[in-house]
Amino acid sequence: VQLQASGGGLVQAGGSLRLSCAASGISVSRYALGWFRQAPGKERDFVGGINWKGWTGYGDSVKGRFRISRDIAKKTVYLQMNNMKPEDTAIYYCAARQLTAYSTRDRDYDYWGQGTQVTVSS
Repeated sequence: VQLQASGGGLVQAGGSLRLSCAASGISVSRYALGWFRQAPGKERDFVGGINWKGWTGYGDSVKGRFRISRDIAKKTVYLQMNNMKPEDTAIYYCAARQLTAYSTRDRDYDYWGQGTQVTVSS
């Protein structure tokens, strides 16, 4: 199983980015996928998740600004980030777990991507 996160970069406050998580070895319709982020010196935080039915949930700090979607045929999950803020700056990771419900706890995930850097300038 491999997860490949991509799409990070530098964006100004108020701007948008879309991250992608390409999965191989699993079906994104049979696994729950989560997005996490880790800023320097801080713990890894839950950003959002999508379960096998396609239902999504988000952390409080990103609700209303971020949106998760998926393309089952492409085995890819997306994180659309809008109205970005400097505090969104972090390394973003995607993760997968074999159970069908996503979790807000990083220790509940079985597979992790390598992370992609997102920097939001003020």
